[in-house]
Amino acid sequence: MKKTFLFLILCVILITKGFSQGGVIILEGNYQGKNLYVQNPFGSGGVGFCVTEVLVNGNITTDEVNSSAFEIDFKPHKLQIGEKVEIKIKHKEDCKPKVLNPEVLKPKSTFEVITMTIDKDGTLKWSTKSETGKLAFAVEQFRWNKWVKVGEVDGVGTPTTNNYTFKIAPHSGKNQVRVRQTDYSGQPRLSKPVDFMSDAKEVTFAPVKVSSAISFVSAEKPAETMYEIYDQYGNVVKRGFGSSIDATNLTKGGYFLNYDNKMAEFIKK
Repeated sequence: MKKTFLFLILCVILITKGFSQGGVIILEGNYQGKNLYVQNPFGSGGVGFCVTEVLVNGNITTDEVNSSAFEIDFKPHKLQIGEKVEIKIKHKEDCKPKVLNPEVLKPKSTFEVITMTIDKDGTLKWSTKSETGKLAFAVEQFRWNKWVKVGEVDGVGTPTTNNYTFKIAPHSGKNQVRVRQTDYSGQPRLSKPVDFMSDAKEVTFAPVKVSSAISFVSAEKPAETMYEIYDQYGNVVKRGFGSSIDATNLTKGGYFLNYDNKMAEFIKK
């Protein structure tokens, strides 16, 4: 009898603890100057609203959560634009609130280029302002009638002046370079391109009918270049940078070759 009584007490304690724990929604991101809006249903019993408490970076907010919808106001927390923020929305176990605009915490591409220059050796330098979140800059070079990504630099993500440097591999003739950021919206934000005339010599390739390898030459010496090989269906089969390409694993047939600043064709025997 005593064991049964103790077992019943333990069950009551566990049940009470389970109901008191409830759930928590955690959102992390960067402050972008906008507030969050929360849809707050009733608990399953129809008494009281779902949300019990909201914390911003560990601090309990003074937002009025006893309503069907409420706003999480970030102003009292004195956050800086781009600053990291963590929100915990505690709620009853038998219901779940809904954050209506979680995208406002995601980094947004807002950079403005102050200066952008490039030297003849391919050293790109640019300065930005008004960044509000850490997003990578894709460095793109115009080759083969299209913009080609040649590298990536992590963004600082602060509104103050930020300086960046990246070294590209110049091709012969006129070079054009730009930087791009793409945020959660999927819409790219682009800088204006900068250009320069390279001192690099024109590159050629051989042979046109390939059995094992393609070689790149400039001024009768081996030359390194970016390259792409496409099959007849437009699929990329090889891509890289070097003075030669191993073609032994290519099947017989015709291919398109992009290299230096040129486009050509070859046949694999």
